[in-house]
Amino acid sequence: MSERKNDEFINYELQEFKLFEPLFKWARKKSLWIVAFCTGCGGIEMPPLATARYDFERFGIMPNPAPRMGDLFLITGYVTPKTLKRIIITYEMMQDPKYVMIHGSCPINGGVYWDSYNVVKQFDKYLPVDVAIAGCMPRAEAVMDGIMEIMRKIEDGTADGWKRYRENYEYYRKNQDELFGEGWREKDARRWLAWI
Repeated sequence: MSERKNDEFINYELQEFKLFEPLFKWARKKSLWIVAFCTGCGGIEMPPLATARYDFERFGIMPNPAPRMGDLFLITGYVTPKTLKRIIITYEMMQDPKYVMIHGSCPINGGVYWDSYNVVKQFDKYLPVDVAIAGCMPRAEAVMDGIMEIMRKIEDGTADGWKRYRENYEYYRKNQDELFGEGWREKDARRWLAWI
């Protein structure tokens, strides 16, 4: 009998906790910490976002190099397989909920390197993407618009790439293993252990 009361109490507590979910979404939206992986020419569009014209800090956004404290993962420019390994490991270090935004044509479809053997053509096969901004390179206002779109999706609850990664982990892992070979994580982990 006491177990049933305990379960009812836990269910009641969870229902009460859901009342605060809109507040939590608003707080997440207004306090994005960016982990930027500037892999190519897209990195040059990041400094203007912090200057007076766009000033992303007024929206509660700030750059942060530590993946364990980041919310928004920016991939800016072309991605090579060697870099993709580091991106995946960094993404997996980030706490949930986490959001991914790619900008530039290169991570979307290879861009000007579409026929290169050493550029990842479809980034979303390896990690889930919440917002993709096309262009070569997208201007700072397009990147700011993408960040505002992420904020809208967070408030709506549709920025769920981190959930899709958990639910479809086998799909992403299969694609990663096809590109890098079986056991790539264990081999790379030896190099990363000193940094983790």
